[in-house]
Amino acid sequence: MRSFTSAVAVILALVLTAVAMPTVWLDRNIVQEDGFVALAAPLGTDAGFQERLADATVASLDFEQIVPEPLLPAAQQLLDSAVQSLSALPGYGAAWEETLRRSHRLSFPADGAQAAEGPGTSLTMDVAPLVGLVTNAIGSNLGLPVEAPTQTLVNIGEPSQRQLIEQVAAFTPLGYLLALGAAVAFLLGLLAARRRWTVFLSAGLGLLILAAVWTLGVGIAEGVIRGMSSGNEVAELFKNQFIEAVAGSFAEWVKWSLIAAAVLLAAAILLRLLSGRRRRPVS
Repeated sequence: MRSFTSAVAVILALVLTAVAMPTVWLDRNIVQEDGFVALAAPLGTDAGFQERLADATVASLDFEQIVPEPLLPAAQQLLDSAVQSLSALPGYGAAWEETLRRSHRLSFPADGAQAAEGPGTSLTMDVAPLVGLVTNAIGSNLGLPVEAPTQTLVNIGEPSQRQLIEQVAAFTPLGYLLALGAAVAFLLGLLAARRRWTVFLSAGLGLLILAAVWTLGVGIAEGVIRGMSSGNEVAELFKNQFIEAVAGSFAEWVKWSLIAAAVLLAAAILLRLLSGRRRRPVS
């Protein structure tokens, strides 16, 4: 009976771990703002994405509303120059990070707050910090203050993708409870086992299998997401670059699960050797 109880507990621990690990990863790296910014920030250094993002930023800017008409030709020349060197403007890194933070809040409002005004049914990016960067550069060259809009939204996804993100945000907090349940189940299996080395062996082998399943699952999910239309060129570039960042980050977590599996297997071997010595008759 003890062996059966131990086996059930270890299986339960592995099942809970299979769901808990990717769920906690999603919460830490997608749902939480700081994790998302850290994951997406390197996208701002990609030349192709910078170019498309600059074009989208310019397209969202109504120059006639913020620059006096006699200065429009000169302002347009300055705008073209600023866009070509957007990433070289002072403060670009901070503006890009603030763009990511604002955009994240549109999809994941804090404390149940409603998303900022704008297209609430689709994924959007607020590029107002980048617009402000461009308008400040133009205003400095023209010698007059140019007021930038407080919010500038660019569509980067379809309503179905927005709904998926909302579902993910609602589910991910459960990942920590699942992880706690997995740890408790493992300890119960360890306490109930007649041969504790078998618990470590089973858990280690199980983690190896889970690592393979997680890796395969990420590959399948990546293919599905790449096949989903995002609506425009900026969104497609962001999606493709972000998917690569996601795959790399998740691979790091899988690597640590492989290290944990190796530790469990080493513990199983050590306990097996020690138990064999204790049973060996003294001559």
